[in-house]
Amino acid sequence: MSKKMWIGAAVVFVVFFILDYIIHQVILSSAYEETANLWRSPEETKMVVMVIVGLIFAFFFVFIFSKGYEGKGVMEGVRYGFYLSMLVNIPFAYGMYAVSPIPYSLALQWFIYGTLEFLIAGAVLAAVMGSGGGGGTSEE
Repeated sequence: MSKKMWIGAAVVFVVFFILDYIIHQVILSSAYEETANLWRSPEETKMVVMVIVGLIFAFFFVFIFSKGYEGKGVMEGVRYGFYLSMLVNIPFAYGMYAVSPIPYSLALQWFIYGTLEFLIAGAVLAAVMGSGGGGGTSEE
């Protein structure tokens, strides 16, 4: 994996970390309070697991992108973010709705905000991979 890909993975991790905070701790906080009986308490939350999962996700988000990277600019990343969002956010949001007693509005918000998050992360990744010319396929 090239230096640019490692930088991309770090940047994607930070982007998802920040956006997850905004989405889940700010925007959806009241929805989570209304369904508090379904979630772990803040003291019981496994943040170490979430960080490890986030690092693994960021690595594969970048790795998969690099395999088809064509250097076509930010819109290539937006398109990639959209495709991955459909692959990840539809099964997550609506799968959780199917098996958990959450309101439909929460599932819909997970899907919408998750899709926006993936679009942003894809755009940022394309910008990182495209900066300085070349793709992410060579050792730099």
